[in-house]
Amino acid sequence: MELWDAYDAKFNKIEGKTLVRGEPVPNGLCHLVCDIIVKHTDGTYLLMQRDPRKAYGGMWEATAGGSALAGETPAECAKRELREETGIISENLVEVGMVTDEEAHAIYVEFQCVTDWDKGAVTLQEGETVDFKWVSREELLAMQRDELLTERMEKFIEELRR
Repeated sequence: MELWDAYDAKFNKIEGKTLVRGEPVPNGLCHLVCDIIVKHTDGTYLLMQRDPRKAYGGMWEATAGGSALAGETPAECAKRELREETGIISENLVEVGMVTDEEAHAIYVEFQCVTDWDKGAVTLQEGETVDFKWVSREELLAMQRDELLTERMEKFIEELRR
C-alpha cells in the first residue's frame, strides 16, 4: 500500500492526514507529484515512451516522475523517481515551477536535471516505459500534440519557444 501526505491547494501539509494510492482523494486535498525534465549537457532532452498497457500508452513524456511517498520532500521524491524511471542518479536537480491542479487533486512540482549521464545507459522501468530517446530542442518543439503527453509539457514547450 502506497501512502501519500495530504496537502491543501496552497501546498500546506495537513498534519495527521494520510492518503492511500488508489483511493479517492477528498475534495479540498491534494497529493504531491514531482516531474523531472532531463536535459543532457549536450543540449538534448530525454523522452520516455509510456508502456502501451498504461493510460496514454505509446505516447512520449518529457519527464520522469510520480507521486511522493509519505514523508518525502519534493527533492527526495524527484531523485527517487528519476532513479526508478531512468536509472539516472543526480544531485543536480533544480526546482523550476509548481502547478496546482485541484481537479486532479495534485500539486505538481517541476524540476530540471542537467546531466552528463551516459546517454545509452538510461534504464526502463518495467510496466512504466518501453523506450527512450534523446531529442534536440528543435525536435521537441516540432512534436505533435498526439505524440507528447500532458498539458504541462505543452506549457514547458511554450517556455522553450520564448
